[in-house]
Amino acid sequence: MSAKKIIIDCDPGVDDAIALMLALKSSELAVQAITVVAGNVPLELTQRNARQICELLDRTDVPIYAGCPRPLVRSLITAEDIHGKSGLEGVTLPEPAVPLQPMHAVHYLIELLRTAVEPLTIAALGPLTNIAVALIQAPDIVDKIERLVIMGGGITHGNITPVAEFNMYVDPHAAQVVFEAAIPTTLISLDVTHQVLTTPARLDAIQAVGNPVSEVATAVLSHYGKADKEKLGTLGAPLHDPCVIAYLLEPHLFTTYPGSIQVETNSPLTLGQTVIGLAESSSPMIDIAQDVNASGIYDLLIERLENP
Repeated sequence: MSAKKIIIDCDPGVDDAIALMLALKSSELAVQAITVVAGNVPLELTQRNARQICELLDRTDVPIYAGCPRPLVRSLITAEDIHGKSGLEGVTLPEPAVPLQPMHAVHYLIELLRTAVEPLTIAALGPLTNIAVALIQAPDIVDKIERLVIMGGGITHGNITPVAEFNMYVDPHAAQVVFEAAIPTTLISLDVTHQVLTTPARLDAIQAVGNPVSEVATAVLSHYGKADKEKLGTLGAPLHDPCVIAYLLEPHLFTTYPGSIQVETNSPLTLGQTVIGLAESSSPMIDIAQDVNASGIYDLLIERLENP
């Protein structure tokens, strides 16, 4: 069976870095490129972090493109309190030799999708700015996107405001553009990722893998967990973005239901809130993840980190 061709659009960030490790160590996925957006930290750092992770994994064959440095309408909001000033707090990686591609990520997405023989899947791990701008500039690329799998939104709660999840809050206007585009989409929200906790036992299991990649994973997850554990009162931090890659690898780990999504773009009180409705023929249908086998996620991650 041939590997699934995917593009990873991300804003590394600790959990993005773990997602990249999972994807790039999985032979079932053929990562065509990594496109990077501002989000967890500014673009200058997210693109650097993506290059560092690819170099750590010895995946210098995967091209990396920098995209939008700010949201469509709003000023950029970042999350250094969670990911640290560098975005990968807890570890110092060497300056990457992996080059940043000269083309803008949006232009690359348009060119790649327009020339693709078969539709591609996009794993969207950060604010949806790059994807929204590509859809605005080239709406014809919709037909070349097999599926979007998005980490974002919160149905019962938020993580940056009481009702808004970070990625949606950073660029709600971009999110609304994407959800209106009638692309087959799976949404993995906080309601699911907050079930996927990096407990001390799971962190010990990652560390026990005992190779350079698992050592970096352990170091960044150890720092990343502190703020969320204190805020949420849980045994560990939620592992958000790797859930997208896990879904692409083993969708049976998740249960989903059909629905529709609107994103609040105006209200100062509820900006970025994802409002979930019943699936209706008049609006694009979204597969919304409801439950997850969290132990299965960590078993998969550890198995792939053991890969040479």
